[in-house]
Amino acid sequence: MIETSMQWLLTVLAGSEVGLSSVFIISLISATLLPMGSEPAVFAVIKANAALFWPVILVATAGNTLGGVINYWLGAGAKKMFAEERQTRWFSWLQRFGAKTMLLAWLPGIGDPICLLGGWLKLPFWPCVVYMAIGKFLRYVTISWLLLYVPDGFWQYMIKLF
Repeated sequence: MIETSMQWLLTVLAGSEVGLSSVFIISLISATLLPMGSEPAVFAVIKANAALFWPVILVATAGNTLGGVINYWLGAGAKKMFAEERQTRWFSWLQRFGAKTMLLAWLPGIGDPICLLGGWLKLPFWPCVVYMAIGKFLRYVTISWLLLYVPDGFWQYMIKLF
């Protein structure tokens, strides 16, 4: 059922008439704990219309940051539900570096839980949002630039290596 629902959602969002809104929604969803990546959608829209490079980057950053904010608030709510807080090295690391750890919110696999833990630890909300946005913005610019301006032959060669 979930697979069918995700397939339907991706089919709807793939329509060319919904380019920027698709990028926003996909970026938002991929920043939550759902296993989905936004980079293919970002790259597809930019590749189809290079003039949209900066609007797509900004829309993707906004959607992905909003998804990080959702994770932050889920973490804050989870703390209320679980009275017993487990002290792990993640908690001490996040407490030591504070909101700046949200720069790592773009990392696959650990970025979303970092946002959750930031909310759990009640790190300052607006600094967390700013650092999330900076990290996510830099990720989209870097990945899009690499995909657009590094020759396709290089990527085909890399695929053959692996």
